[in-house]
Amino acid sequence: MDIDDLLAEVTADAIPKETRDLQELTRAWVAERVAPELLLYPDALMERVLERIRKQIELVEEQTGNMDPKSGFKLIIIQTELERFKFLVRSFLRARIKKIDSHPLHVLQTHTSNPTLLSPSELQYLTQHQALLSQHYASSFLSQFPAALQRLDDTAGGVSMIEKPDEDTAVFCRALRDVGEVVVEGTDKRFEIQRGDVSVIRWSAVRRAVLSGDIELI
Repeated sequence: MDIDDLLAEVTADAIPKETRDLQELTRAWVAERVAPELLLYPDALMERVLERIRKQIELVEEQTGNMDPKSGFKLIIIQTELERFKFLVRSFLRARIKKIDSHPLHVLQTHTSNPTLLSPSELQYLTQHQALLSQHYASSFLSQFPAALQRLDDTAGGVSMIEKPDEDTAVFCRALRDVGEVVVEGTDKRFEIQRGDVSVIRWSAVRRAVLSGDIELI
């Protein structure tokens, strides 16, 4: 650990917990909108943020109607902060739902191998949404096909029917730590990524570093 890491830890400890949660939520929101595939659901962060939103809503409801000018100004600040948190949460969840709708079978398959990918509500939405789609497809045209051709997740003949996100999508990212050599699969491109570097690179090349926290999407 170098001096920059030590200073970063000291600075992080000096930041209020609510501010750190807002920063983490903002990073998660940006990453979810930029990454081509669904990222892990930040369960602990979302639990803290949603609890904070609930308490702020209760506080606003209690102080609404108070004619004290000081209380009124404080209420405006609380409502502004509340709307900022609500916007980030809504946009974050919409980005995740869009990915679930785009690649439902892939997401379900990934969640089976990694149960932390989805929240309980997202998993319920996915299973019910996919059940409705399967029922619709079966009644519309799949029932007219031979039984062997009716599966939506068929992988026979080495060809998968499960549509996956494009892992070769280019993303903007910034290195939070020295990553070392990065190899772009399918090419002869090799280069070093050091702390502070900003790059445009294929998602597949930095996916592991992003999930480990060494690189953040921007």
